[in-house]
Amino acid sequence: MDPRRSHWESSSEDVTRPLLPLHDDDGAAGRRSCAALRSLLANKYLAVASGPVACALICGLVDLGGHRAARNMLGVLAWVFLWWITDAVPLAVASMAPLFLFPVFGISSSDAVAKAYMDDVISLVLGSFILALAIEHYNIHRRLALNITSLFCGDPVKPPLLLLGICGTTMFISMWIHNTPCTVMMMPVATGILQRFPRVDGASSSASSAADAREVQRFSKAVVLGVVYASAIGGMATLTGTGVNIILVGMWSTYFPEQPPITFSSWMSFGLPLALVLFVALWATLCVLYCSKNTGRELSAYLDRSHLRRELSLLGPMAFAEKMVLAVFGGLIVLWMTRSLTDDIPGWGSLFHGEVGDGTVTIMMATLLFIIPSGKNDGEKLMDWGKCRRLQWNIILLLGAGFAIADGFRASGLTDILSEGLGFLRGAPALAIAPVACVFSGAITEFTSDDATATLVLPLLAELGKSIGVHPLLLMVPGAVGAQLSYLLPTGSPGNVVGFSTGYISIKDMVIAGTPLKIVGVAALTILLPTLGSVVFGMDQKL
Repeated sequence: MDPRRSHWESSSEDVTRPLLPLHDDDGAAGRRSCAALRSLLANKYLAVASGPVACALICGLVDLGGHRAARNMLGVLAWVFLWWITDAVPLAVASMAPLFLFPVFGISSSDAVAKAYMDDVISLVLGSFILALAIEHYNIHRRLALNITSLFCGDPVKPPLLLLGICGTTMFISMWIHNTPCTVMMMPVATGILQRFPRVDGASSSASSAADAREVQRFSKAVVLGVVYASAIGGMATLTGTGVNIILVGMWSTYFPEQPPITFSSWMSFGLPLALVLFVALWATLCVLYCSKNTGRELSAYLDRSHLRRELSLLGPMAFAEKMVLAVFGGLIVLWMTRSLTDDIPGWGSLFHGEVGDGTVTIMMATLLFIIPSGKNDGEKLMDWGKCRRLQWNIILLLGAGFAIADGFRASGLTDILSEGLGFLRGAPALAIAPVACVFSGAITEFTSDDATATLVLPLLAELGKSIGVHPLLLMVPGAVGAQLSYLLPTGSPGNVVGFSTGYISIKDMVIAGTPLKIVGVAALTILLPTLGSVVFGMDQKL
């Protein structure tokens, strides 16, 4: 062998040997980088960092004319809002952030921000949640649903009438408890009926059977959409139905404490007619889109009134505990409706010189649930604290954060600065601004929760109303109603997620059915607010 070749080969081996582990090191480094990136995304470290980074950028780069507190408030708002929309931390934790951010950034004192987390409005929500848990624990919602659904089922099955019964039941329940728990409670009732229907698959024995199954599946979409939307619509009718209405009441009393408050009865006088218009639109939309002349014939093979009555009989007669919970709930509704009536008939609230609020009686009646015996075991009460473990503290803390942010807007002067930037709307007609405010709020609410939307939009609309010389409720009410018109995407509300997770509906179904409802909602608000709303809220009077 040529010695030169031998030397070259040995030299090549010497050179190439160390190159192999270098390539392995590069691959290992790449894998470690990918693993680190996956870890960052899985643990939401980037989302967690987005809030402080956005706050730091705003505080360091934004100049609001020397208004340091307003600039800091804007940075804190970005921090909290990013944590809300990215789920960087649990919703309840993100909602507690103002408790330490406001004092640290000099926006307000620790005592001032803490007081926003517990007032009469929060008491109203807390008591309502306890009552909702009692209703769910004793299966009262299921008994009511089966009674009304069997009443409307028809013999033979009439799909439009059945839809009316299911949606009407859901709307009625949602009027008195938060719409998210209502959706969670009613969806199993709806899906329990739908489980008797066949699913469309590729193994159908004939084309006709596949067509029949698709007809039934179209009706299944209508039932799920009906529960989701009826829950949102029912919550619009009363103060206890959704957090948005509570946020509106709290911000109205915060920004305009000298004005008459929005009471349970006054809001229901306006919200119920608006909800009824939307409910009729919902029912008509579902019937047109998902019910045909063959739907009733196909449903009769799987569902009849005897099935519903059989399920109702399995619940047995109404027990003493159920009757007592209904009595407490009915008494609370009467107290809500009669606390403040008219100028001539002031209501029972005048006996206490206006010191008693809706939250006062809600907590009082909820307390009775822990005192009245259940009639089952010795010493057992209707409710105990163990049954309250599923209280939605995240919603309560979210409402508190909303009120704290509203106070921060006002205390820091940020609302004044933002309202000055909207001065170009001063000459616009008020009736044109109201639907624009509703559409603006309705667009934002499709991508974030309705409560978060109301928290961000309502302070701006309150200041805008003062700056352009119109009654603030002419803008705040459209903003609150628009925040509840989250009908197009699953991200719009937790109730949408509950319906979407059943697998019966798609985003396309929500867009097709939700768009007409959104249009009707804006149109109904445009008509009812300057007419009925002017009388109910006294918007014809100068502030």
